[in-house]
Amino acid sequence: MASNNYNQGAQVEHQKFGLGTVLSHTDERIVIKFDDHGEKKFISQMVAGSLKKSDRQPPVEKRASRARKPKAIAAPAVAAQ
Repeated sequence: MASNNYNQGAQVEHQKFGLGTVLSHTDERIVIKFDDHGEKKFISQMVAGSLKKSDRQPPVEKRASRARKPKAIAAPAVAAQ
């Protein structure tokens, strides 16, 4: 796989896991975050035949919403008479 330089952020397609983004790559290992299968770690030489570069645009990362739901306001207790 040394001939295929998959830099961080490269868009790739795997035969089984589909489209993903390279998170890191060394001569020994590659870590890819797939759109539908999450993060996977591979031995670079073993995945070389199943991986190809994709020309798609990187997906927009969805950020967790920081907005809090409004708390329910407790009704004032009615005193028993």
